[in-house]
Amino acid sequence: MNYHFIGRGRRGSHLGASLLVAIFVSACGGGGSGPAPQPPPDPVITPAQGQLLSATRLSSIPAADIASAIAQAGTRAPNVTPRYEVQSWRINYRTLDGAGQLIEASGLVSVPQKPANASSPLLSYQHGTTWRDAEAPSNHAVAAEPAIVMASTGYIVIAPDYVGYGASKGKPHPYLLAAPSAATVLDLLSASKAWRSLQNLPDNGQLFMAGYSEGGYVTMAAHRALQAGSDPHKAQLVAVVTGAGPYHVSATLDELLRRVRDENPLLAAVLSPGLLKNLSSSLRQQLRDLLLEEVQDDDDDVKIQPNFIDYYLADDQAALDQHSNVHDWKPEIGVKLYHGRDDQTVPYLSTSSTVKAMQARGAGAQVSLSDCTAQPASHLGCVLPYWNFMLGEIGALARNL
Repeated sequence: MNYHFIGRGRRGSHLGASLLVAIFVSACGGGGSGPAPQPPPDPVITPAQGQLLSATRLSSIPAADIASAIAQAGTRAPNVTPRYEVQSWRINYRTLDGAGQLIEASGLVSVPQKPANASSPLLSYQHGTTWRDAEAPSNHAVAAEPAIVMASTGYIVIAPDYVGYGASKGKPHPYLLAAPSAATVLDLLSASKAWRSLQNLPDNGQLFMAGYSEGGYVTMAAHRALQAGSDPHKAQLVAVVTGAGPYHVSATLDELLRRVRDENPLLAAVLSPGLLKNLSSSLRQQLRDLLLEEVQDDDDDVKIQPNFIDYYLADDQAALDQHSNVHDWKPEIGVKLYHGRDDQTVPYLSTSSTVKAMQARGAGAQVSLSDCTAQPASHLGCVLPYWNFMLGEIGALARNL
C-alpha cells in the first residue's frame, strides 16, 4: 500500500466566500460585467527533512522461514531464535545529500507481527559498507536480511539505505561525512514514526541504535546529532552499541596511507601525514586514486563522495574535525564499543582513541570498549561476534519483545 502526502490548499473555503460576495453584489445592483473574484493560488509547500513521501509493502516472511535462513547460514549466523512473522515496507522520505541539499531517500522498516496494539522497542540499524545497491536493506527484504532477522525477535527495525542507494541510487554516497550520515538516520526515524501512526504500530518508548563498520560510524554520527538536537526520539534513546567504526576518520586514513606506502615503496618516502599538502598536483592525484582504490573497486555500482580524502590530502585537520570525525564528544547515555585488535580495515586505534576522547570529556563509565576475542580478531572475523555482543547488550535492556 502506498501513501502519498501532498499539501492541500484552502480553495474550497475561498470559493464559498467568493460566492457569497457575488450574491451580495448582485442583490445591491452592483457588479454587472466586472470579472468574478478569483481564489488565491494554492500555497507553496516547501519539502522538509524527515517528510514521509511513500510506503510500499515489500514482504511478509514467517518466523519458520527466517529460522531456516539462520540454520542454512550455520556458524555464520548470530544466536537468534525467531519468534514472529515479519512484514517489511520501503519508506521513501526527505533527507540531505552530501551537498546539504534535500533529496528523496529510502529505507526499510521491518515489523514483528504481534497481537493488535502490542508495542515494541525500536532498533535503528545502520548497515556496514557495501558498494552494491542490491544489498541495501530495502532492496534486500529477504529472510536473511539482518533487519528482518532482528525484527523476528520482537523489535521494530528501522534501517536506512543511505544516500546513493535505493531511491537515491546514482547520487554520490557521502561516505564518512557526519552530517548527511546522521540525517539519513534521524529523518527516517521521523518519517517512519509518521507512517507507524497511520498504521497503528506503537513503540514502547525505547530506542536502540546499532551498526558495524560504516554502520558503526553512521550510528555514532546519528547519536551525536540526536543528542545535540530536539528530535523527540532523543528522550527514547536507551543505549547505543557500535562495532569497528571509523569514528576517528583521521586515524583511519593514516592506516589507509600506511597500506598505500607498503604497496608502493617507491612513493613511501614522500608520503607522510601532515606533509601531503606539499605534494605536486600530479602526485597528489595519484595518491588520491590509490586511497580510493583502498576503499572501493571500479566495478562498484555505488560511488562515494570523497571529500574526506580531499581534506586529508590538504592536511586540513580542521575540515576533518568539522565534517568527518565523530569521536571527540561526550555522550549522555551508555555507549558500548566493540573492536578487534587485528583489524587491518578499520584500525583498532579509531575505537580506542574514541573511548579516551569521550572519557576525557567526562563520559566515564558511560562509554566502554569490549575487545573481539575471535582468532584472528580481524574486521570480517569480528562481524558475527559483534552481532552476538550487540544483541545481548540491548536484549538485556529491551522490554516487550
